Amino acid sequence: ATGQFKQLRRSYGFDEVAIVPGDVTANPDQTNIDFKVDNFTFTIPIIASAMDAVTDVNLAILMSKLGGLAVLNLEGVQTRYDNPEEVLSEIAQAPDTETTPLLQKIYSQPIKENLIGERIQAIKKAGAVCAVSVAPANTKRLAPIAAEAKADIFVVQSTVTSAKHISKSYRGLIFPELRQSIPMPIIVGNCVSYSACLELLRTGISGVLVGIGPGAACTTREVLGVGVPQITATIDCAAARDKYLSESGKYIPIITDGGFRKGGELCKAFAAGADAVMLG
Repeated sequence: ATGQFKQLRRSYGFDEVAIVPGDVTANPDQTNIDFKVDNFTFTIPIIASAMDAVTDVNLAILMSKLGGLAVLNLEGVQTRYDNPEEVLSEIAQAPDTETTPLLQKIYSQPIKENLIGERIQAIKKAGAVCAVSVAPANTKRLAPIAAEAKADIFVVQSTVTSAKHISKSYRGLIFPELRQSIPMPIIVGNCVSYSACLELLRTGISGVLVGIGPGAACTTREVLGVGVPQITATIDCAAARDKYLSESGKYIPIITDGGFRKGGELCKAFAAGADAVMLG
């Protein structure tokens, strides 16, 4: 025995806290809820998630025009099928007993690299900010294609993301190298701890997604036992953001991703230190 005991710390989710009213009230028009990703400023601090059931080209355009942002999944039906609307309709109409084999069939089709450029260009031609997302495993292959098509923001997202990866079989994704290879800001996620967030920030990225397992459709906490309630995760990662600001002079936004069920929970995320929230 080491003689040392593991220490447990109480963590809090959205339904376990409330916001204490301040001593001073202010008119809504006296407040500023803008958030920035490098040179891009958004007047609505809400991001639509990179899920096929949430974001398509039309939503990306609409969200941008309203002042928010939507992230297009470059590994979903939008880049596997010429007519993704037909595929999504087929999924929506399928009975529950057929959903799993249908999804397996649909996502077995390869990603068409030409469709990546077409989808990005459709968003850009409408005058919208184009954010796209890929998993780390496909980043090296798809990032140059997204860059060539002039995407504005690149998101690298997985269930758990860290700045350092241990592997004997392949070389992991190195974020400073990725930054040098594509001329656009990079948002990375997801993480839930102070140390993991700070390490990611020190790679020079432009935003961090916070949240592991809080979503209604997510089973990470049940299957893997991994996760931190969103209020605590947001507070810890916001502290890492502030630490990085003191080190570098650079303010990098923290985006609380997932677990929202009611409007008040968005307010709680902002009170905990989030710069923006991701919904969907």
